[in-house]
Amino acid sequence: METAIVLVFVIGYLAITLEHSLKIDKLIPALVMMAAAWALISLGLDSFPDWFDSVDHSLVEGFSSLPVENLENPTQSKLHFMEETLLHHLGKTAEILVFLLGAMTIVEIIDYFDGFSTIKSYVKTRKKIKILWIFSILAFLLSAIIDNLTATIVLISILQKIVKDRDMRLYYAGLIIIAANAGGAWSPIGDVTTTMLWIGNKVTTGHLFVYLFLPAVVCMAVPTLIASFLPVFKGDLVSDDAILEEKPKSRFGATMLFLGLGAIVFVPIFKTITHLPPYVGMMLSLGVVAIFAELYSSSKFSITSTDSLESDAHAHHSPVHASLAKIELPSILFFLGILMAVAALESLGILFEFASSLQTTMPMLGTELRHAGVSDLVILLLGVASAVIDNVPLVAASLGMFSEGTDNELWHFVAYSAGTGGSMLIIGSAAGVVAMGMEKIDFFWYLKNISWLALIGFLAGAITFMFTRTII
Repeated sequence: METAIVLVFVIGYLAITLEHSLKIDKLIPALVMMAAAWALISLGLDSFPDWFDSVDHSLVEGFSSLPVENLENPTQSKLHFMEETLLHHLGKTAEILVFLLGAMTIVEIIDYFDGFSTIKSYVKTRKKIKILWIFSILAFLLSAIIDNLTATIVLISILQKIVKDRDMRLYYAGLIIIAANAGGAWSPIGDVTTTMLWIGNKVTTGHLFVYLFLPAVVCMAVPTLIASFLPVFKGDLVSDDAILEEKPKSRFGATMLFLGLGAIVFVPIFKTITHLPPYVGMMLSLGVVAIFAELYSSSKFSITSTDSLESDAHAHHSPVHASLAKIELPSILFFLGILMAVAALESLGILFEFASSLQTTMPMLGTELRHAGVSDLVILLLGVASAVIDNVPLVAASLGMFSEGTDNELWHFVAYSAGTGGSMLIIGSAAGVVAMGMEKIDFFWYLKNISWLALIGFLAGAITFMFTRTII
């Protein structure tokens, strides 16, 4: 039965990876894979010799000798362990999804007021190199606050208004992808995978910044610096002054931009002060931003209204409802499917056993990870793999494979590799995929012109991490 479950996972994984070739949204195989894996576990529960306790991060002693059901002592049964484990993983997954829903809604509220147009005021030059550095730095900083996917969408939208030459714009978009992924790696709210590690208590905000900020800067700056010497970035842009001087459509745009960004940045502070899960702070931030959004929209609509007719009549006046309607629910369902599918493999002890075999068979290359029997090579390969396949399941798998404690440098290296490695291919990250859709970037064009820059940046940042961790 274990073989069948692994086969289901592999087939589902391949379908996710080949999403563009199969013309099937990746959420579909993710959901089918999740349901099929847990159904097979339930049907074959009596045949499994081991069960992994995610709370204690160890195998359950004597699991093979337990009955499937125990009416006299229900807690001492295989069915009880399966139900408890399923509930545990659903709870942990829900924490991530609710957090992402809150962050996405705040970003959409900012966009509702055209707040991101304020960023155009920073672009006062026509020199190609200066614009390159402005957008790279903005992508790096913005992705750390509103996540790399959203930062890419915002900046490419602005880029389309400033740079009219599409061939020129593709190069800018490529560097934005690299910078956005680098910026998302050092912030707990900058990338889905980093958020997973943060919510899973594998990394803390302070240590994440200390360990990864400098490597992330190097990962962004080195490719940008090299690109500055390319012929394509020489000279000035032919740009329309009217576009550069265009003002936001709403007079509350700048206010909502800074309020929304401030609210998102407040979440890690709230977690540090209260020790509550991050999604609680995100809901508080969303509530505050929603209050101002409703006030500024001059709407009589009540967020808590239960009158469906009133809701239908006034929904288009409510920035909150308008923002909720624009949220990427397919992404949320994809995360649900993939995280719960990986949880199925973890529960059977498959990932735990795989990690144990890695620790004994992989050669120890480079500086040895303190407190861990995993080589730097394994983590670097994880980064390379994230360029080919989705980094969310890779990080989810690492959570089940390794038992190192909070802020162990292994987790910081995982955050860096999974977050920045995806830049090496256009399909390797959410930022790359969305840029590919917005600008119709060809896979092989990116491979030829941008991938080598991303690889240099990835390796330069990794070397920086290996150096800085020895002096921290």
